[in-house]
Amino acid sequence: MSGPWSGRRLHFVGVGGAGMSGYARAARALGAEVSGSDGARSPYLERLQADGVLSASIGHAATNVPAGEDVELVYSSAVPAENAERAAARERGLVERPRAELLGELTEMKRTIAVAGTHGKTTTASMLVHALRAAGLEPGWLVGAPVGGGLPNAQWGAGEWLVVEADESDRSMLSLHVEIAVLTNVELDHHASFASLRELEEAFRAFLAGAKSSIVVWDRPELLALIGGQAAEIEVIPYDVSEPVLEAGGSRFQWRGHEVRLGVPGEHNAIDAAGALEAARLAGAEANGAIEGLAGFHGAGRRFQLLGESERGALVYDDYAHHPTEVAATLRAARTLEHRRLVGVFQPHLYSRTALLAREFGAALALADVVVALDVYPARERQEDHPEVSGLLVAEAAADAAEGRPVYWLPTFAEAEPVLRGLLDEGDVCLVMGAGDVDALGRKLVAR
Repeated sequence: MSGPWSGRRLHFVGVGGAGMSGYARAARALGAEVSGSDGARSPYLERLQADGVLSASIGHAATNVPAGEDVELVYSSAVPAENAERAAARERGLVERPRAELLGELTEMKRTIAVAGTHGKTTTASMLVHALRAAGLEPGWLVGAPVGGGLPNAQWGAGEWLVVEADESDRSMLSLHVEIAVLTNVELDHHASFASLRELEEAFRAFLAGAKSSIVVWDRPELLALIGGQAAEIEVIPYDVSEPVLEAGGSRFQWRGHEVRLGVPGEHNAIDAAGALEAARLAGAEANGAIEGLAGFHGAGRRFQLLGESERGALVYDDYAHHPTEVAATLRAARTLEHRRLVGVFQPHLYSRTALLAREFGAALALADVVVALDVYPARERQEDHPEVSGLLVAEAAADAAEGRPVYWLPTFAEAEPVLRGLLDEGDVCLVMGAGDVDALGRKLVAR
């Protein structure tokens, strides 16, 4: 395949992740020869293989790194320096690059709209992709989930614009070359990366300072304060939604004299849509086309995604919510659906986050009629470093806040699945939530 990166050879370590798989897609579209590995199979790896991008090696080994002295090894922020493939690259004198460095290079190649924030950035970026596509602008995108409508998490695109989900967890958002910056909100989430809210705010302040032409920001004083002295030099667009009409499975609201209708529920999605529309307008999208694109948007991957029906007819949804604010917003959105009972199933993500926010998680989960708490998905953390922390902390906090409503502590999928199969009935809405692999439990519940 010819292209501006023809002749380059890139090996991606951790290519099965939402971000890294997208970078591999972009590199292949630009003409590079790509290879990669990951510790386990994932839907992203399956899609990369199905689309002819690459066939990844499962498991990490020095032999996975292709032969030759011109190979560039690109690694995920979750891959440690002692990884066998990174060590092999150093021994061979190969170029070893963090993912943020490659992302910065990609954002130099197109006019970039970067969507940042603690919550809602995947949905806002996905909405923006659909708005720009419907307006005929053929954008590229690099987003942390499939953007909906059968589209993958990344595509290079024929147009001049690139939509990027800007991640604060490893500060990679500070490596981007940004023309339009979008900021959805700021709340401390990644406690291992940021010691305080003030430190996090400084990182977002630096992100906004890099915007070349415009900043689109949720209209909140604490967010506008992060812009500082830039306001006189570039265009600042505050956005919000006044009194959206929340309907079963969607909403409608007014934006710049137009009625916008959404097929995703909850006030938080309406606010995200307003931010996406403002960014699309700045990129030159015609309003009616952009609005039509949002009307056809029914959610990004793992964002209030309908998985199907349980054996007795309960609707089962999957959502990536992994912070108390997100859990509460997701449950409130589910309340707009017709339901007999709302069943919230939650898998905490990271021991450090669980230890600090267990009480807040419990209060958020108590918005459900029935709560099921699972054990912690450790991700990059080790249980032995957090011996007193488990999902039981969340279950106990939910029981304290639930005012007598049932709360189940079912640590494993093997324990939770039969209980949920017996519990869920016609008319129930079940939400499985978390940033780990809890979607696999949801899929088991709808398997016939």
